[in-house]
Amino acid sequence: MKGTAENGQKSKKFRITTSIFLDWVEELSIALVLIAAAFTFCFRVITVSGTSMVPNFEDGDRILVVHSFSEPRPGDVVVIVNVLEEPIIKRVVATEGQTVDFDYAAGAVLIDGRPLDETAFGLENGITEYPYTSFELLDFPQTVPKGCVFVLGDNRAVSEDSRYQVIGMVDRRDVLGKAVFHLFPPRGLGPV
Repeated sequence: MKGTAENGQKSKKFRITTSIFLDWVEELSIALVLIAAAFTFCFRVITVSGTSMVPNFEDGDRILVVHSFSEPRPGDVVVIVNVLEEPIIKRVVATEGQTVDFDYAAGAVLIDGRPLDETAFGLENGITEYPYTSFELLDFPQTVPKGCVFVLGDNRAVSEDSRYQVIGMVDRRDVLGKAVFHLFPPRGLGPV
């Protein structure tokens, strides 16, 4: 009789232990599925490639990009796909209906006839020089068409951006998302 009671106790402990283990596996599985879904549909970690966004982003920096469900706004740093072989990171300077022009003598980007205040982006005003390149440039002024944005790199001397015909006006559907946080190297708290 004593052996049967002990076997019953062991069997009960085994069932409880197994139940707890299976609950943990289920919880962990759900968490992993939710994390995978979040990284697929909500945000991604992107590694910056190149120097077109210096001084704000260096080659190799890692940033958190949130898939944007709202319209990109001037000043937003966005990751763009389907325009070159690799995704590119640029800053939105104009949205649909705005007219973009350049005053290369003053080094200024003109939005609707007014110089863009680039100090709001951590840049100096007067940094935009005429690009010396073999790539074809758009003629300016240009009005941003419906459903598009105009983007520039922060490092204008080396940035392939909306000034070039190969990129031009970027369809908002090609904006993967907005850069919201500098993950590595850490640059203090707060958004990018």
